[in-house]
Amino acid sequence: MVREQYVSTTQGSSPPRSVPNNVYNIGIYGWRKRCLYLFVLLLIIILVVNFALTIWVFRVMWFNTDGMGLLQVNSEGVKLEEGESEFLFPVYAQEIHSREDTSLLVHSSESVSLNARNEDGNVTGRISVGPREAQGRARNVLINSQTESMLFTADGDQAVIGPDRLRVTGPEGALFQHSVETPLLRSELLKDLRLECPTRSLSLDAPKGVHLKALAGNIEAASNMDILLQSSIGMLVLDAEMVRMPRLPLSEEGVSGNAQGLLEVCVCPSGKLFLSKAGVTSTCSENQEC
Repeated sequence: MVREQYVSTTQGSSPPRSVPNNVYNIGIYGWRKRCLYLFVLLLIIILVVNFALTIWVFRVMWFNTDGMGLLQVNSEGVKLEEGESEFLFPVYAQEIHSREDTSLLVHSSESVSLNARNEDGNVTGRISVGPREAQGRARNVLINSQTESMLFTADGDQAVIGPDRLRVTGPEGALFQHSVETPLLRSELLKDLRLECPTRSLSLDAPKGVHLKALAGNIEAASNMDILLQSSIGMLVLDAEMVRMPRLPLSEEGVSGNAQGLLEVCVCPSGKLFLSKAGVTSTCSENQEC
């Protein structure tokens, strides 16, 4: 409370005249003053708590001049010296390298996807590894060895295998829905080689010949119906120490006096073979079973 008194005097004998007293209240009083002090106190408490939390975050996250804890940030990028890193959202990076003498492992509870995008942001290549399957999408697929030799390449038209040998180790072998072109088809050592078509025909075609060779075993061809050996221009050669035809039909008629049981092989004009009991001369014309 400030009290001001104004007194005016004049020259003469008149006594001074008093001025009415006026009282002015300057400041904040009452409940407003208490609320202001309470707000200032609350603001100071919030500032102290924020400062303490900031110091705690710096201590927990190990912030330093080089980065954050074991995570170093420099001009070359971000480097993690030890431990594991966890990303909650997509990561965009130009290159990802593992530490020296260690492998790069990528784990996910659902799936891991790698996308390559062009300048417009469209996905040009994609690799996704999920809990049930792995998928890849690209125009061309190329796999090289350490010596930059092509191991496998594929596009929309064909797939090419670079090594000299393709080995299939499955118990059921390899299943092809269409034709296969190869210069050599060979089984493993001490194992059989089978070419099988359960419901349709099987054909082997080559412009200069087809060679079937078994160095230490047999070659068997079994059919429910006919087996045809046909040559358009050349001839059919059976080159072996012994040629056996155990199920040739035997002519019912024979030559009397043939006690040795000798037989001769006869050929019909149609190419059919049959057996006839041998005599002094040929008996094929007499005992025709054509």
